[in-house]
Amino acid sequence: MDRVIGDDNYHQFIFWSADHILALAALGLLIIGLFIVKGRSVNTTRCLWLERIFAVTLIIIEGLYHMWLFTTEQWHLRQSLPLELCSFSLMVTIVLLWTGNRYLYQFVLFAGIGGAVQAMLTPVMNWSFPHFRYFHFFYTHIGIIITALYYTWVKGYRPTLRGIGGTMLTLNILLPFIWLINNQLGGNYMFLREKPGSGSVLDLLGPYPWYILSMEGLALSIFIILWTLLRGNVTKK
Repeated sequence: MDRVIGDDNYHQFIFWSADHILALAALGLLIIGLFIVKGRSVNTTRCLWLERIFAVTLIIIEGLYHMWLFTTEQWHLRQSLPLELCSFSLMVTIVLLWTGNRYLYQFVLFAGIGGAVQAMLTPVMNWSFPHFRYFHFFYTHIGIIITALYYTWVKGYRPTLRGIGGTMLTLNILLPFIWLINNQLGGNYMFLREKPGSGSVLDLLGPYPWYILSMEGLALSIFIILWTLLRGNVTKK
């Protein structure tokens, strides 16, 4: 996205800067906190309210993000629709928090964590702390990861091999539609036309279009790793 008037007052985001490490540290502390309370009895009513309040905060900050794009004349069909993997995962996360649907949990766990962790490690954005975009980016991506782990460790939802298959199927159904939308709008949703210029794990997966096939293998590998790590960390069905 292009820089706009007033944004020159903020620092440009730099990989592994203090601001980047701060966000990763916040994620780490939240994960540790969730792991500590894993298996403890919880107040169901209180949890329900917390889940829905958190869902509302995600809706608000995402809405404010799009309002910011509109007001700064940065909202464009080719780049602002919620068609990135993490944008789609965020919508599914919000519905999961509101409904507790176990099928949606599988998608958030596998695709949500897989995409959000990669985005946290190699963020595609221009502005650093304390720009609004910094808070929006990390709040939403941390929200996806923490929601998946919360439902695993606190609510006792179980990751399954069927969940891996369902997530892979869902992604492969989405990809042709995203590809068509990219061609019509000149966009690059899910990086199906080119790699991000700021650098990412895609740089290790070969040239276009072969890195798209490599992404399939990488995604499946990440999903299997997540299933292996988390399937034994549930305390109830």
